Amino acid sequence: MTHYDVLIVGSGFGGSVSALRLSEKGYSVGVIEAGRRFADDDFPSTSWKARDYLWAPALGCKGILRATLLKDVLILSGAGVGGGSLVYANTLYEPPAAFYRDQHWAHITDWAAELAPAYDQAKRMLGATTYPKVSPADEVMRSVAEDLGVGDTFHPTEVGVLFGDRPGAKVADPFFGGAGPERTTCTDCGECMTGCRHGAKNTLMKNYLHLAERAGARVHAETTVTDVRPRPEGGYTVHTRRTGGIRRQELTADQVIFAAAALGTQRLLHKLRDRGSLPAISPRLGELSRTNSEAILAARSKRDDVDFTRGVAITSSIHLDEQTHVEPCRYGKGSNALGLLMAVLTDVEHGRNRFVLGLQEMWRRRRDLRRLHDPRRWSEQTIPLLVMQSADNSLTTRTVRRPWGRRMTTQQGIGEPNPIWLPQGHDAARRVAEKIDGVAGGTWADLANVPMTGHFIGGCPIGLTAAEGVVDPYHRLHGHPGLHVIDGSVVAANLGVNPSLTITAMAERAVSLWPNKGEPDQRPQPGTGYRRLAPIAPATPSVPPLAPAAYRLAISPL
Repeated sequence: MTHYDVLIVGSGFGGSVSALRLSEKGYSVGVIEAGRRFADDDFPSTSWKARDYLWAPALGCKGILRATLLKDVLILSGAGVGGGSLVYANTLYEPPAAFYRDQHWAHITDWAAELAPAYDQAKRMLGATTYPKVSPADEVMRSVAEDLGVGDTFHPTEVGVLFGDRPGAKVADPFFGGAGPERTTCTDCGECMTGCRHGAKNTLMKNYLHLAERAGARVHAETTVTDVRPRPEGGYTVHTRRTGGIRRQELTADQVIFAAAALGTQRLLHKLRDRGSLPAISPRLGELSRTNSEAILAARSKRDDVDFTRGVAITSSIHLDEQTHVEPCRYGKGSNALGLLMAVLTDVEHGRNRFVLGLQEMWRRRRDLRRLHDPRRWSEQTIPLLVMQSADNSLTTRTVRRPWGRRMTTQQGIGEPNPIWLPQGHDAARRVAEKIDGVAGGTWADLANVPMTGHFIGGCPIGLTAAEGVVDPYHRLHGHPGLHVIDGSVVAANLGVNPSLTITAMAERAVSLWPNKGEPDQRPQPGTGYRRLAPIAPATPSVPPLAPAAYRLAISPL
């Protein structure tokens, strides 16, 4: 039986940061990932390549995009070695001040001050840089912002992408003094969210996870965790099976980190508490689950002479008000499968059935339906819009018994109900549609009052005791010494921006407080309070990241 000092369940942002930093501190580290490993040319050429794009192992699909329908939300998330970094829009924003002031955790410490150095480190590790061009979709968004009187909020996006004066050029690692892999400069193909086949996207396989494996961490790909149980002699036994198969394996570890993203970690912890494997998990598990108060909308042009695919996945942002943030997105040419999700944009009217309203709107816009639903050239003619808010609304996850076993579901949670539509976003979508001579759309799920999110976070809130949270401020799981949660499930406030940078920064802070192997632990005993601590330098640090200034030269408009 293989034994590790630390086993990490999940290889996304939290898991990869933990793998690198704890390897640097001398621990033997294993990483368990349900998804498969992808080389750059393994990613799908378009979203129609279902086996490589969609995650449905029972159907033989082990791709990078997982779609999960719960009662109150449709969740899009990542799968594969590198987690959400494989499919995310490589957008790296710090959240607004409202995030740090959120009432559910602001009393613990000055989070803005404490996370500041971690954000700096995360940006350098992920290669954050300002998008250097202006795309056709950006021009539309700038015009809409000016019409709404918020033109001064328009700005290019901070992204984790390698740019250069020669698109598609092979270059030696520009970030880690040669310790990272060879890279290729961005070609502005818009294919980021189907997996970058060119090597320009700064996925975790290009930074944290690459360096972690170089430092000795071992990744167990296509391996699904089925149980975690305490060992009589100390530590834990982690039971696994082959993803989509039946072969089983047991691994042991002194400590375990749950880092399977908010959806995966919550599901696993609910399961482990329900079956009695980890019975002392806080009753607050599942509370403050957030969707980033999000809506995914779109505007599709009726014209055949437009092409909105050029650029990276997200190239600019506008802010409609203090808490509402909108980004234009894109997919590469031929990646039209998600166009099948589009439906006519339908508002909510008090006392009216939204599905019936949708049918009425379809009849009213019947001349546009063929254009709206035809998947051909969807990516070229469409500007998807990601609308996010920093509002205090939430869901609570829980488990219910079904004939086929217990399953996780949702209910409206603490604070305001999770919104089923965002009026500001609908107005922006219609204005974008008008600019491009098109029609505004939402998704079919919207008609059932089930919003879609690509940023499901929270569910394991931070608290000083088990009565206040699932983990303590050092990310240790209350009730079970040696267990930790380091992923998006501890981000218990809506950010109003893409959460990847924040997950990375919170992970950097959490593992910076671990001692080097064999040294005393400076953290207070769990449940005994909180004090701010200085980070502990790793015994064998990796090469510090270098600023990729030589590769920030492309400035001409598309």
